[in-house]
Amino acid sequence: MEQDTREQENIRAVMQPYEKFAKLGADSLTETELLAIILRTGTRDHSAVQLAADILNLSVYGRKGLLGLHRITLEQLQKIKGVGPVKAIKIKCIAELSKRMAKARAWDGMVFQSSGTVAAYYMETLRHRSTECVVLLMLDSKGHLIKEVQISSGTVRASLISIREIFIEALKAEAVQIILMHNHPSGDPAPSREDIEITGNIREMGCRMEIPLVDHIIIGDNRYVSFKERGLL
Repeated sequence: MEQDTREQENIRAVMQPYEKFAKLGADSLTETELLAIILRTGTRDHSAVQLAADILNLSVYGRKGLLGLHRITLEQLQKIKGVGPVKAIKIKCIAELSKRMAKARAWDGMVFQSSGTVAAYYMETLRHRSTECVVLLMLDSKGHLIKEVQISSGTVRASLISIREIFIEALKAEAVQIILMHNHPSGDPAPSREDIEITGNIREMGCRMEIPLVDHIIIGDNRYVSFKERGLL
């Protein structure tokens, strides 16, 4: 009986943002209120809105709010009082859905010769990663994507790139041209000296193999740097 009463109180606690949504639409709700509706219930001492605020205020790798949801783990979520396995999985699914929706929107205008649209398509996939990840895009003669493959995943500071592996993958895919992408977990996409050096080595090998490197794009925090746009290729 006590459990039923507590459940009813939790449901009532979330009714305010729910009714606000029904009357004014989703745009009228704060991030906390939107998350509270999805959580549905809180705890005896915390409403769903308060629980949502606790989740969004949890700092992970310096990120709070919605961006923090991409980096927070299930274990970290479950350390918050009132968040069990079911709620933790719901929250991670929200983050994954938002990433896929952003990627799907970017696909509408996708042209692999355009650095901006390529960066937009991979932005949500790479910008939230806490370690460097290198992705190889293999294209046909018209710039259509044949295949993408993750070449390496490194530490928070650096990732080792195997030039040999890049061209083995390109030959297997019968690629005519390639694009290299990687992220900077710091959020600053400015190329390092090592980035410039390895790009030059890959470009030179691509010329020899007749599989040119047409761009190297570095993803930061909602920013990117294109070697092609900067005239570095």
